[in-house]
Parts: sequence; C-alpha cells; structure tokens
Amino acid sequence: MIARFRLQLTRLYDMGARKIVIPNVGPIGCIPYQRDTTPSAGDDCVPLPNHLAQLFNSQLKALLQDLTISLQGSTFVFADVYHIVADIIQNYESYGFDNADSACCYVTGGHGGLVPCGPTSKVCPDRSKYVFWDPYHPSDATNAIIAKRLMDGGIEDISPLNIRALLES
Repeated sequence: MIARFRLQLTRLYDMGARKIVIPNVGPIGCIPYQRDTTPSAGDDCVPLPNHLAQLFNSQLKALLQDLTISLQGSTFVFADVYHIVADIIQNYESYGFDNADSACCYVTGGHGGLVPCGPTSKVCPDRSKYVFWDPYHPSDATNAIIAKRLMDGGIEDISPLNIRALLES
C-alpha cells in the first residue's frame, strides 16, 4: 500500500501540487464497530487493528519525509490523527465528552457498533458529548478538535509544521 501511495503522491506532485497534508490512520481498534465485534477486548480498544494502523503509520511518516527530500520544492505534512484521537479517547472528559467508546447514532450492540446508522437508528440526546457519531466515524465535536489541533498544533500532532504555518510558508 505504501508503494502504491508513493506513486499516487508523486502523480500529485507531477500535476503541480507542492504542499500536501496527509492524515494517517486513526486508532481503528477503538471504534464502536471493533469494540462490538471483538468482545474479548473488554473495555479496551482492540489491539490488532491498532497495531496494524501503527505499522502503516510509521511507514507513511517515513514515506512523507522521503518525498519531501526527493521531490524538489515539496512539503509533505504528516497529520498524526492516530495520536490526536487516541488522546481524545484517553482524556475524553477533559475535552467535555461523556462517552468515548459508543456511537451516538446506533441501532444495536453494547457500543452501538453492530449496525450502521440509518433512518431507524436511535440518536443520543446530545451528540456533542460523544467522541463517536456512528460505529465508524468521529462526531462533529471530535472532528472540530482534530481540525484545531492540525491547524495550530505542535509537532506531536502534525509535522514538520502545522497547517497554519504551511499556509504561511
């Protein structure tokens, strides 16, 4: 996948793109779907999907560093969504959330992760209090935090520079 992604990013460069922000894969073992389909994980995130995401993400970061060096005048920015979302889940109450492991829009499952959100779904009373909107996706409130941290965050969130600095460069 990384080799194929290299080709696609090089194509973008060949078409004139010079400043490119690439988000990595988030902690997919923590989404409600994974939690419901792997009950053996208990209250924890499911380790294998997170491990696979971290393996991919380390290769992605190296790829972006290599492309920035090899493609003259380019800046490839690594947006560490995995780190940001993991921090939100770990410290959800400090971000104003009440729930970090269940879907706001749900049909069934202990975490609301077994059936996708749809017309017959139940919806939590305050979606701003949930980290996850549905079995797979962050809520709008979570996405707003992610966006702010990518826009103005430090090197632990986005490197080699944040989006604001990239726009000013």
